[in-house]
Amino acid sequence: MRSHPLLTLRTHARRLLQAGLATVATAVLLACGGGGTTSDNGATTATTVSNSGVVQNGLRPLPSAYLTRRAVSYSPFRSTNRDSETITDDMVKQDLDLLVAGGIGLIRLFDSSEKVSARTLRIISTYHMDLKVHLGVYPNSYEYWSLSPAAAANIQNLNDAEVARGVALANSYPDIVVAVSVGNETQVDWSSVNISSRKLASYIQTVRSQIVQPVTTDDNYAVYAGKLPQHPAENQMSEVLAQIDFASIHSYSIEDAQYSNFSDSDAWPDWDWRQAAVTDPTKRAAAMMDAAIGKTQKDYALARAYLDAKGKAQLPIIIGETGWKASDPSGTGRYKFMGHPANQKMYYERLMAWVDATKNAGGPKSAIYFEAFDEPWKQADDKWGLFNVNRQARYAIQAKQSNNLVLNANATWTYEPSTKPAAAAYTDADALYYTAPTLKTAIAANRYTLFADVAVPGETVALSATPDLRWDAFDGTTAGYPTIATDAAPADPTHSIEITPVPAVYGWGLLYHSTTDSNENMSGYDTASGRLHFSVKTAYAGALEIGLSTDTDDRSGAEAYLRLTNGSYGYCNTNAWCDVSIPLSAFKTANAAIDLRYVLSRFIVADRFAYTGNTSQTTKILIDNIYWSK
Repeated sequence: MRSHPLLTLRTHARRLLQAGLATVATAVLLACGGGGTTSDNGATTATTVSNSGVVQNGLRPLPSAYLTRRAVSYSPFRSTNRDSETITDDMVKQDLDLLVAGGIGLIRLFDSSEKVSARTLRIISTYHMDLKVHLGVYPNSYEYWSLSPAAAANIQNLNDAEVARGVALANSYPDIVVAVSVGNETQVDWSSVNISSRKLASYIQTVRSQIVQPVTTDDNYAVYAGKLPQHPAENQMSEVLAQIDFASIHSYSIEDAQYSNFSDSDAWPDWDWRQAAVTDPTKRAAAMMDAAIGKTQKDYALARAYLDAKGKAQLPIIIGETGWKASDPSGTGRYKFMGHPANQKMYYERLMAWVDATKNAGGPKSAIYFEAFDEPWKQADDKWGLFNVNRQARYAIQAKQSNNLVLNANATWTYEPSTKPAAAAYTDADALYYTAPTLKTAIAANRYTLFADVAVPGETVALSATPDLRWDAFDGTTAGYPTIATDAAPADPTHSIEITPVPAVYGWGLLYHSTTDSNENMSGYDTASGRLHFSVKTAYAGALEIGLSTDTDDRSGAEAYLRLTNGSYGYCNTNAWCDVSIPLSAFKTANAAIDLRYVLSRFIVADRFAYTGNTSQTTKILIDNIYWSK
């Protein structure tokens, strides 16, 4: 799934996060027979014999399960920490019962772990459940890391063990596992588990040589449409294409819409999600969702055209991942015109209608919807599920329950309550759509105060102008920020904000913003003398970031960060109080797209390690007397 660096640093909650590197004993790969390199037209003269005695020749056919069954990605995690969460058989059985009741007949598993995949397959087998599995094998990256030979060898051993588990599961459950996917989003240039295509090809060939099922690798459509990965000199995607029996592409219109102003992995224009030309607002949501599925169709067509041009016309394509958020958990308003159960339903139904109509007429053979259930550990990248974390059916799947299926006692089919007045049921008319920003009256006061004890005549207090303003940490977890009365700036005695970083791997941050995404017109401060002031006391090592965010006319939004070091605009990190005064023009220089007519985050303090070069630290930062001046 696409992940723009800025969003990754702000949310750090992508589905492509690496699987845990817990110590696993290296398993010996047992040769079981099977096929090696494929031929796209199935006409290769080389034959091999599988472990079940079946002669393999060329491409292995795509199982009929893909063409006949509804499919969804499945993970069982329900807590905010998947690594420490205990998964039980009852939890998985409850989930699978709900999926079967919802008409799902094929699930994608992302790895071959004992914790999830082995358990899931065992339960399907034990209870004779009518489910097929698209099994994953999840190797981790290390080729491009600065690691000692011993550390690299350890990860290679862990990858070998994962490959061995995948082979064993595919061979142990040949009637359930219909295909195996080796690697997830390893080739696209924003991958956090980037693997050279030569190495990936070797993993695929190792798996394919020992099983009878068809094999693929899951990746962004751009990879399958000819976009080279991030290490082109060391990658030859043709080597991967020679090993797979079908292509499994990922396409996320809702995500691609967020990066229309950023350089990204694809070389083609993004889609018109706003549909502003549709002047009737009652029709704009439907127009957006039509355009969204049109973008997915375009992604498929680009991949199909590239593969055809490479002599792979007989290589089937499935949509291995696609989905739509049912709400906006980003904390930034990133999905404020998109994330709703009604939009999710509209996308899901359009997707399935397209696949059903074209799977035997040049379209994708199947679409594996992402995902079955919400997973809170993803934080700002959650809310994709057809069911929420409480196992309540969302609007998209509520009408799909099979009447002839009886759920077990732990799997009661219930609806997610709507947020409409009197809990009225959702309809498609509730879907979200683009609206232009509201231009408020500009703040006229000479001073706009965010945090201070001493009142100043004529000032506008931010919290009075916008009552729902509040402080929030990035991801809700990366900083503590109590107000204290034990230390304060000399110019504004009594209270200060004591920030204690709780860094994630990408860094940390704290912002002052509206919980309803309400903007403020600060254009009156857009002058040569307009400034942002604050007092600070810290011994924080390295640069500290100060930022602002705004809406824009096209609603894409903009952020600007300045990196302050000792002496920048009066900043000091000598553990003594100092007064900082930053020209607002400096933020506009940092990002010309910011628009002070629509200020969202009135103040941001952060340390994003990719930009500052810092490493994790928890040194406290006291902030006080924060205000804008003309």
